[in-house]
Amino acid sequence: MKEICYTLVSDGSSDRALIPILSWLLREHCPDHAIQPEWADLRRLPRPPKELPERIRTSMELYPCDLLFIHRDAEKSPREKRVRQIRQALAILPSQPAVCVVPVRMQEAWLLFDETAIRKAAGNPNGAQPLNLPETRMVESVPDPKGILHNLLRSASGHASKRRLQRLPISRFAFQITEYTATFAPLRSLAAFSALEKDLLKVIKTRGWDS
Repeated sequence: MKEICYTLVSDGSSDRALIPILSWLLREHCPDHAIQPEWADLRRLPRPPKELPERIRTSMELYPCDLLFIHRDAEKSPREKRVRQIRQALAILPSQPAVCVVPVRMQEAWLLFDETAIRKAAGNPNGAQPLNLPETRMVESVPDPKGILHNLLRSASGHASKRRLQRLPISRFAFQITEYTATFAPLRSLAAFSALEKDLLKVIKTRGWDS
C-alpha cells in the first residue's frame, strides 16, 4: 500500500490533538494510502528554535515527510493574517507541500461538537449530566473555547467534589477527545475547517494522491 507521511508543526504539545483530525481528512480523500503522522517535538533540543521559519526548517530536518501541516490558532487575529504569516515562513522551503491549519479562535473550538467523545475522554462514558454543548456552527464565535471545553470535561466527569474537580487532569482529557471521535464531518460547517480541507485537496490533487 502507498503511504503519505506527514509532519505537524505546532505551538505546543496540546496541539497534537489535531493529528486524528488531519489523519481523518487524509483517509477521507486518499483511501488507498496508509497515513503515517508525526508531531514535530522540538522541546528537547538544546536550543529549541522560536521563530516559525526556523521551527519549520528544523522540523523538516528531524521529521522529513511528504506533507507538512503548520498549525497556528487565529486567536484574536483574522484567519487570513495567520495564513499569510505561515506562508511567509514557508518561503524557506518553496518546494515542500504544505497546508496551513488555522482554527478560529483556537483548536479547542474544533473539540466542542462530539458529546460522546467528551464523556469518554472525561472517564465517564455513561454519564447523564447535561453538557449543553454549543451549536457546532457557532463554535468559531464563542469567546473562550478552551474554558468552555474544560468546564464541559469537568461536568462530564461526574465529580461533585471541588477538590476532586481541581485534581482532574483536564489538559490530558482534552487531548484525548479527538482519539475518541469517530468522524469529524460535522466540522465541515465551519469556515476555517472548510478552508483547511479545500487547501488540502489542492495538495492531494497536485501530488496525485487521489488516483
